[in-house]
Amino acid sequence: MTTSRLRLALRAHLTAAMRERDRVAVSAVRTTLAALDNAEAVPLDAVAGGPGPVTGSEHVAAAAIGVGAAEVDRRELSEDDERALVAAEVASLLEAARHRRAAGDPTEAEDAEAAARLLEAVVASVA
Repeated sequence: MTTSRLRLALRAHLTAAMRERDRVAVSAVRTTLAALDNAEAVPLDAVAGGPGPVTGSEHVAAAAIGVGAAEVDRRELSEDDERALVAAEVASLLEAARHRRAAGDPTEAEDAEAAARLLEAVVASVA
């Protein structure tokens, strides 16, 4: 598995944000990295042939038999896929900011907007 420039930049920003105790930046970057990791997951039912032999008992339902029997390779995201996921995170943050401002919470709205700007800056820095 290779690590993309975007992920390396996000991890560098995470480290810096943690040192600076910037909770908004830490939250935004961690959430974005988690979204990227989750996007690489492959649903088990999408694997050709499904998992290996399956057993059941009164304690464990449909457990795969054998070491690694239910393991599959993760998807590899292209740079465009990663950028699209980060753009979706930015859009989500901006939407949350709009809702928070409408609900009368300008501080939380500003935090969400700051997080969106941070993510946009990270993407721009690796362009």
